[in-house]
Amino acid sequence: MDGKMKVALLQQDIVWGCPAQNVSRAEEAMMRVQHADLYVLPEMFSTGFSIEPVGVAERDGFSLQWMKAIAAKLDAAIAGSVAVEVGGGFRNRFYFVKPDGEVIYYDKRHLFSYAGEHLQYTAGEQRVVVPFRGVRFLLQVCYDLRFPVWARNREDYDCILYVANWPLTRILAWRTLLAARAIENQCYVCGVNRVGKDAACHYSGGTMLVHPYGNPLATAKDDQEDCVMGEIDLDFLSTFRQKFPVLKDRDIL
Repeated sequence: MDGKMKVALLQQDIVWGCPAQNVSRAEEAMMRVQHADLYVLPEMFSTGFSIEPVGVAERDGFSLQWMKAIAAKLDAAIAGSVAVEVGGGFRNRFYFVKPDGEVIYYDKRHLFSYAGEHLQYTAGEQRVVVPFRGVRFLLQVCYDLRFPVWARNREDYDCILYVANWPLTRILAWRTLLAARAIENQCYVCGVNRVGKDAACHYSGGTMLVHPYGNPLATAKDDQEDCVMGEIDLDFLSTFRQKFPVLKDRDIL
């Protein structure tokens, strides 16, 4: 690599409970925007966000197998979360699948108790950073965005990936907090949200790649499916951190 990485952010309208249809539509969108190093999908991209995982959560790995196949086909990494049934319980699992078939995952730490997610799913306990083609990615899911201590940069990552089903009623918080996480952690931030409606919410999108200064580098159109491409520049990031060493003064908790 030349110190730069191309990232494609897919803002989708998810068809409720229809994995085959959703992955097919995602694949079509990816094929229209090829030559990215990483493609990022929303939270529970294959089913829509479900508080009741029985009958929705996957046992057979259908979505994961598709992610492996499309990652190999595009020679790129694919990232997105899936509701899974494991060990007699349920997890909101964020997969990062590399083109060689390696799978790394993060289980959502902060379950959305306001809607009862914590009653059905088991929270993850481990913070996960994934290295890929020279860039280090911190994996986070939706409600995690509200908890900055969990995402504090320990000088161990370059970009945060947030995947979400974040409703229109709280979209200002989404946009504000994405910028805040980029600024306070001196990193790039990818925030990928869905559009459309389910039985509970209206989703307007707000998908964006945020620069370490807090400025949007690439922004999807509101209220419609879109795929936007942005670039992570590691040379810039290294120079910025050296000249303005905020992370060296961080609180150690």
